[in-house]
Amino acid sequence: MKLLLILGSDETFNLVSQYIKPLGFDLIRYNHVQKAMDNIDEVDPAGLIISANDFPRHWKTLVYFVRVARNKDRFPIVLLTGEKFPLEEASKAFYIGVNGIVPETLWEPSQIIKLQNILGRYIPVEEKGRVPCFFVEPWQQCALIFVNPINKVIVTGEIKTIAQTGISFHPDYPSLLENLYLGMVIPECSFRLDDTILSPECRLTRNGRIIALEFINFPPYEQAVLDAYLENLPVQELQYQ
Repeated sequence: MKLLLILGSDETFNLVSQYIKPLGFDLIRYNHVQKAMDNIDEVDPAGLIISANDFPRHWKTLVYFVRVARNKDRFPIVLLTGEKFPLEEASKAFYIGVNGIVPETLWEPSQIIKLQNILGRYIPVEEKGRVPCFFVEPWQQCALIFVNPINKVIVTGEIKTIAQTGISFHPDYPSLLENLYLGMVIPECSFRLDDTILSPECRLTRNGRIIALEFINFPPYEQAVLDAYLENLPVQELQYQ
């Protein structure tokens, strides 16, 4: 599967390639926006990454051009930015059809995951063989408590990552989970997303200092609530910033 990268900096290209190639993409790079526009139909990529830092006067033109024929829900456009990218420009980017904005330095692991997840959110999962996983940021109102099914002790802690299929979780007291075995079903869970409380049935897939819980069942309509929450994360992040 092809991914089009429009980057002027070799350093940025090498950095992005390091984290995108493992997802199974064939990377095609252009150093000029006009040339990329001339050849995009022939290349026929599944998505696009452009540096606003390298092309501050032309990235909007490219996004407008691409969105004429390629829908935002099926063709992701990621904008890489420098350190001082104005909030007004970020708002315009989302308005004209950019799917996500990521600092091109990729200093933080959460930024790397964010870049991968923006692509994964819009390119069918079965084509890449992975489910997007999101680091939970401090501004997100996400929380989980559940009942140990053996001794009925309430377990609290901090959600570390979240996906459509499950979460990773740092329990406040890991010793409370020592009697659980992998594959055990945990039916009594309360999972907060903003102002909504979900009640998934989960399965323990990893135990230890960080545990992993797989969602195996939701009450009616609750899976749709989770899906909508994950879909809306870029907008929430922009509002927070």
